[in-house]
Amino acid sequence: MPSKEEERVSPHPCHWPLVRLLLLLTLLQVSAAAAGVTPDATYILLFKSKADPHNRLPFPANATARFCRWPGVQCVGYRVTRLVIRDFPLFGTFPPGTLAHLDQLRVLSLQNNSFSGPIPDLSSLVNLKSLFLDHNLFSGNFPPSVLSLHRIRTLDLSSNNLTGPLPPWLANLDRIYYLRLDSNGFSGSLPSLNQSSLQTFNVSGNNLTGPVPVTAVLSRFGLSSYSGNPGLCGMIINKACDSVPPFFGQSSASGAPELLPSQPSAPLGQSAEVHGGLSRTRTDPRPSLKRHKRVTVIAAFSAGVFVFACSILCLALALRKRSSSNNNGPDQAEDAAEVAEAAAALRAEQESELEVKVKRAQLGKSGSLVFCTGETPVYTMEQLMRASAELLGRGTSGTTYKAILDSRLIVGVKRLDAGKFRPMADFERQMEAIGGLRHPNLVPLRSYLQAKDERLLVYDYQPNGSLYSLIHGSKSARARPLHWTSCLKIAEDVAQGLSYIHQAWRLVHGNLKSLNVLLGPEFEACLSDYCLSVLVEPSPDDDPDLAAYKAPELLNGGAGQQLTCKSDVYAYGVLLLEVLASRLPSQQPDLAPEDMMSWVRSTREDDGGGDDRLGMMLEVALLCRTKAPEQRPTMWQVLKMLQEIKEAAGEDNETVLPSELS
Repeated sequence: MPSKEEERVSPHPCHWPLVRLLLLLTLLQVSAAAAGVTPDATYILLFKSKADPHNRLPFPANATARFCRWPGVQCVGYRVTRLVIRDFPLFGTFPPGTLAHLDQLRVLSLQNNSFSGPIPDLSSLVNLKSLFLDHNLFSGNFPPSVLSLHRIRTLDLSSNNLTGPLPPWLANLDRIYYLRLDSNGFSGSLPSLNQSSLQTFNVSGNNLTGPVPVTAVLSRFGLSSYSGNPGLCGMIINKACDSVPPFFGQSSASGAPELLPSQPSAPLGQSAEVHGGLSRTRTDPRPSLKRHKRVTVIAAFSAGVFVFACSILCLALALRKRSSSNNNGPDQAEDAAEVAEAAAALRAEQESELEVKVKRAQLGKSGSLVFCTGETPVYTMEQLMRASAELLGRGTSGTTYKAILDSRLIVGVKRLDAGKFRPMADFERQMEAIGGLRHPNLVPLRSYLQAKDERLLVYDYQPNGSLYSLIHGSKSARARPLHWTSCLKIAEDVAQGLSYIHQAWRLVHGNLKSLNVLLGPEFEACLSDYCLSVLVEPSPDDDPDLAAYKAPELLNGGAGQQLTCKSDVYAYGVLLLEVLASRLPSQQPDLAPEDMMSWVRSTREDDGGGDDRLGMMLEVALLCRTKAPEQRPTMWQVLKMLQEIKEAAGEDNETVLPSELS
C-alpha cells in the first residue's frame, strides 16, 4: 500500500504514456546534442522542404553533426545564431513553425530570393537583432510579430508586395537602428518615429498619405527617404498639405497654374521644383527660347569674365604707371606684378569654371542617364549635371566626387578617365552586370551615364570614409591599431563581398585595396570600384603600395595581365595584413611565417589577450599571399576560416558599432 506522499508525487497511470513520450524526447535531445545534432538542424531542413522546391539550398537531406558548417549557418555551441540564405533564388514560401523555433538566432537573412505569401509569426525569436527579408515577393500586412522582437536593431522589408498601414507601435522599437520599408504598397499615415537610435530610414515608393510627423529624428533624413509617396506632405518634405501648394504661382493664360522656380541655382537657366521628394525639371513649351536663354547666359558669363579681367589688368597698369612716375622703388612694381599674376590666375579659374559648365551642358545634351535594373529613377540627368560636387579622391580608374542634388540626395559619382578606356569595351553590358550586384558589403551602383568620351557611375554615398583612413588616419590625426574584434569584423565583411562576386556572379573585383573599401552607415565594410578592370587599361606600377596589392603572376606582364579570382585572393591577403598591422602594403616585410607574428605584435598596442585570434587571422593572410595561385584558397574557404575563428572565440555575432571601430 503506497504512502500518501508516494501517491502524491507518482503520476496517474493514465498519464504514463505521456511521461514515457516526454522521457523519450528528452533522451533523443540529449543523444542528439552529444552527437552534435540538435533540433535546430531539423527545423532548418523542415524549412528547406517547404521553401526550396527546386532543391537549390546546399544542405544535406538529413541532419548531420556538421550542420553548423553548412553554408550560411553559424552556431555558438550547437545552437544556430546566424542564418543567411540569400541570392539563390528560392521560389517557395516562408513556412510557419520552422525557423521561428531557432530561438537563439541573432541574424536572419532571406534577402534577394523570390519568397511569396505572408511573413509568418516570428515572435518566438526573442534574441533576434537583424532581420533581412528584402527583395522578395512577400505579401500581406506589416508583420505584427515584430513588436515582440525587443532586441531588434536592423529591419529590412524593402522591395516586397506588402500592403496596409504602418502600425503606430513602430515608434516603440526603442533599439531600432536601421529601418527600410521602401518599395512596397504601404498606405495610411507615417508613424511618429523619434527613436534617437535610428540612423538609416527609408519609406520611399509606397502609398503613404498625410503630413510627415515633425520629429527630431524624421527631420534628419533627406527627401529621398520619402520620395514616391504622392500623398505625403508637410514641412519636412517641403510640400504644403493645403489644396494649393506654395510651389504654384499665378495661373497662366490657359488657366493652368505655372510653376515657379524653387532656387535660382541652375547654371544653365533651368529651374526645378521639389515635389513629393522628386526634383522635376521645368518643361519650357518654347524650346527655341530656352536654347536662346542658354546661349545668352553663357555669352553673358564670358563677357563678364572678359570685363573683370580687363578691369584687373587696367588696375595693374595704373599701379605700374604710378610706380614709374613716383619712382618709389621696386616694391610697388612687385605689387603690380602680383596683381597681374592674381588677375591671370583668376581669369584662368573663371575660364576653367565656364569650360566645366559648358561641358556639363554638352554632356547633358548628348548623354543618357540609365538606371540599373530594378532602380527607381529618383533624379534626372539635369539634376545630376547641376549638382554641387566635392572632390573625394583620384584613383587608378578615375576621379570620385560627392554630389549633392537639389533634392538634397547625396550620391557618389565616379568619372572614369577617358584615356584609359579599353578599346571595344562593352560598357553598357558591363554596367548591367555590375548594376545587378546587390550585397550588404558592396556599394551599389544605381545608375550610369555614357556620352562620347564621358563615363559617369553613380553609387550610394558612404558617409564614414574609407578603410584606408580608418587604418592610417589623416593628416590631422593618426589612427591607432584596430582592436582584434574590429579586424575580424572588417575581414569577414570584405570576404563576404568578394565571395559573393566570385561565386554568385563569376566576376573579378580587380582593384582591391583599402582605399576601395568604404564604411557604411553602421561602419560595415563595403567594396567599391569592383569589376571595372575590363573597362580600363591597367595602370603602371609607379606607386609601390598599388604594386604590392598585385599578385606575382600579374607583375612584369605575367599571365598576360589576366586578373582572376586568385589574384583577388592575393590582394585580400595584403589587405588583411594591412588591417592587422596598420602598415601600408609597401611597408610589409617579407619574413618567415614564424617571424611575422612578432612583427605584427610589435606594430600594435596591448590588444587585451587577442594574440591567438590575431595569430589565426595572420595565418589566413599569409595563406592568401602564397606566391603560387593554385595554392591559395578560394574566398569561400577564406570566409569559412574567418567564421571558424569567430566561433572559436565564442563571440556573439553582433554588428560592430561605430563606437567600437572609431
